[in-house]
Amino acid sequence: MIQLSGLPFQQSDLWSSGSLERMIIQRMNEDTAVYSYQSIGELSFEVNLRKNIILSARAMNQSNVRFESFANSRCNPQYWDLTRTGGFLLRHGVKPSDAIQDIYLNSSQYAFECATAKVIIIYHAVLNSMGEALFNQFFPNIYLYSWHADSDLGIKPIYTTHFLPGDVIYFENPDFNPQTPYWRGENAVVLGDGTYFGHGLGIMTAEQIIHALNQARSPGTNRSAYLTNIVGRPSFKHLATLLMSNPGYSFNKYPYIVHHNESSVPIDRYVL
Repeated sequence: MIQLSGLPFQQSDLWSSGSLERMIIQRMNEDTAVYSYQSIGELSFEVNLRKNIILSARAMNQSNVRFESFANSRCNPQYWDLTRTGGFLLRHGVKPSDAIQDIYLNSSQYAFECATAKVIIIYHAVLNSMGEALFNQFFPNIYLYSWHADSDLGIKPIYTTHFLPGDVIYFENPDFNPQTPYWRGENAVVLGDGTYFGHGLGIMTAEQIIHALNQARSPGTNRSAYLTNIVGRPSFKHLATLLMSNPGYSFNKYPYIVHHNESSVPIDRYVL
């Protein structure tokens, strides 16, 4: 359930029916865990960021990035230095926002594994939630490698079986083939419609992801892959605090204005 200033929050009608935001609010209210917020701005930021994580995941699925092991990773040298371990280090003098956007704009020049993909998705979603100026201020030294991320993202594992849209979950493959260690599991973004985006597999249901991982088991083994209770989430509250502590920040009271005979018009006004 959601609590706002210590009181139950049920006003999902602030978001238009059928919107991603409305679905996220409903899933949060259905959870027995308590999601507590001090202000409508703090809550709206998390909802907006979760929505953008979903959109960034879908955009990556539609891009031309390739799935590769760390040894075969590649990136656009105009924006990134490729490290010996297969990581991407932001080049000196490059704007972090430009480098993250380039992964989507020039996607055919990039290849990486699934953990790096999820961190890229979260960075991209945060950029779209904060805007370029604040993103560049808060994330000046991006290094993309597996789950390595700036401390301000605050990505930490949480253990739950109630997954929210925009969460990153993990499928374990206990009998993976040692010759293909990158299929020891799959990180996937919860899209909220019963499907998940896993880099290298695409958008699938949980059953389809498990079936795909089972095809990568060692010969003669029979333990099935399975969905774990490990969830990766950025620190929504910390990121909201960074945004709202900016002197130029202002927030419109209601995150959506619904016009008659029109779809909802997102304003998400984090004005700088």
